[in-house]
Order: sequence, then C-alpha cells, then structure tokens
Amino acid sequence: MDTTKISKVLSLAQEAGVIRPRDLASDGIPRAYLARLCQAGKLQRVGHGLYMLANGTITTNHSLAEAAKRMPNGVVCLLSALRFHGVTTQAPFEVWIAIDNKARAPTDKGTPLRIVRFSGKALQTGIETHMIDSVPTKIYSLAKTVADCFKFRNKIGMDVALEALRESWRTRKYTMDELWHYATICRVTNVMRPYLETLT
Repeated sequence: MDTTKISKVLSLAQEAGVIRPRDLASDGIPRAYLARLCQAGKLQRVGHGLYMLANGTITTNHSLAEAAKRMPNGVVCLLSALRFHGVTTQAPFEVWIAIDNKARAPTDKGTPLRIVRFSGKALQTGIETHMIDSVPTKIYSLAKTVADCFKFRNKIGMDVALEALRESWRTRKYTMDELWHYATICRVTNVMRPYLETLT
C-alpha cells in the first residue's frame, strides 16, 4: 500500500472521528485501504461501512455519531435526544432521527435507525450541534425534545412524554417560555397546558 495514502486515511480518521469509504473518494484512495488498515490494527470497524482509529475511544453516545455520519441532514430526536440529555429511563436500541417528510431514508445497514418524519419549523428549530467522537451531531434541545414527545405521544407513549416533562423541568435547563415556544411550533399547546400548570 502507498504510504502517502495510508497517512491520508489515518489523518482523515483522526480529524473526522468516524470515516466511511466515500470519504476517501475525493483523494482517489481505494476502499480496500480500510480493510487492510483494520487487518494491520491501525483502524477498527465500528459499524457497517464505518471506521475509526484503532486506539480511538468509543463513548456512550457513539451510536449517535454513527447516525449523524450516515445522515448528515438528520437530527437526533425523541427517545435518543432524551437519553443524550440524561432525562429518561428509556434506553432505545435504535437511534431516533428526524428527517424531512420528502427525504429518502437510508437503505444501507448499520446502526439501527428509527426514522421520524418532521417538516417546516418543527424540523428546523431547536437544533444544537454537539461534537461526539469528533463527529458534529445535530440533536434537538431539551425543550424542543419535550414538545416533540407530546407531539409524537402516540409513537412513544404519553407516560414517556410526562416523564420527560417532569424530569427535564427538574434540571432547570430551559425556561417555561422556551418550552411554550416549542409547544407552539409543534402545535401541542392545548395538550401540554394542563401539565405545564402543575409545574408552575
């Protein structure tokens, strides 16, 4: 193998945290380099078509970074966002990710994804970008996630939405105005109002 190309692959993995075969295409590096560097103990395969440095540390939120790498336009939402913010007892085995109503869902194998369709302001607002294993990962803020839980209460269960509201309010990581703002965007003000009144 070409030592220049090896160095390039390793530096890409160092910078990006997680790399895919397509990340090598712009430099004209064959994907076979990934398999060979895994055999040589320089890289490790951490998911279908996903590689990182062999000595790289995998954090508890690594699956979110993998999902972000596969779906750069997706936003981690609902149960996965709650888990990231540390306000739920739920431990989803899939990464819940929001995409546009018209976006195509990935067909490749890898980290199990639970696709949820969002549109307009409900998709575009309340997004925070967190660096997870060197991968910029878009995740909804806690206040937006709580409003989303009420919007998608039929998918996740009203008990989960109420737990999210109670636990997140206890953390004081957002104001009532912020929560109401996202409740308005998600069109769940009437649903949430009686529960919000018990908090104040």
